[in-house]
Amino acid sequence: MKSGREASALHSHAKRGNEIAEGFFPDYDNFKRGEGMKEINELNFPDGLRYTDDHEWAKSDGDKVKIGITDYAQDQLGDIVFVELPELGETFAKGEEFGTVESVKAVSEIYMPVSGEVVSINEELADAPEQVNEDPYGRGWMIEIISDDSAEMDSLKSKADYLGMLRGL
Repeated sequence: MKSGREASALHSHAKRGNEIAEGFFPDYDNFKRGEGMKEINELNFPDGLRYTDDHEWAKSDGDKVKIGITDYAQDQLGDIVFVELPELGETFAKGEEFGTVESVKAVSEIYMPVSGEVVSINEELADAPEQVNEDPYGRGWMIEIISDDSAEMDSLKSKADYLGMLRGL
């Protein structure tokens, strides 16, 4: 049984006048790879990052943390056409929604892997949201924060744990 938080991550809602968009991520209980989606072993999951159950990644560099969505997430979404990100200076708690990603398939929320204040935004995504599809860990990064609690990074999944979760879907 899914918690409300997990169900929210699985069933996104549309914004800005779009129809309701179900299924950013497939139902964990009835997961089947869709046509055109890559197999897990075809996707990229860099070492040195931490991952969430909601398919965000976080890369720590001292007290700064760069955040984006995983290769799995962008593959599930399909072609990304719009990314909504927060303003500089906004603060968020771990697990709080900080933005949305809109694709040709759905609109889905993006959640904070760790608490902190937004100090940098990838403004290139406003004109080139496809960078999230093309390079989710490089040019497709979304925000950078100053972390409120460096210990929160330790609670995120390692690459091995994240891959184990994906293979269990």
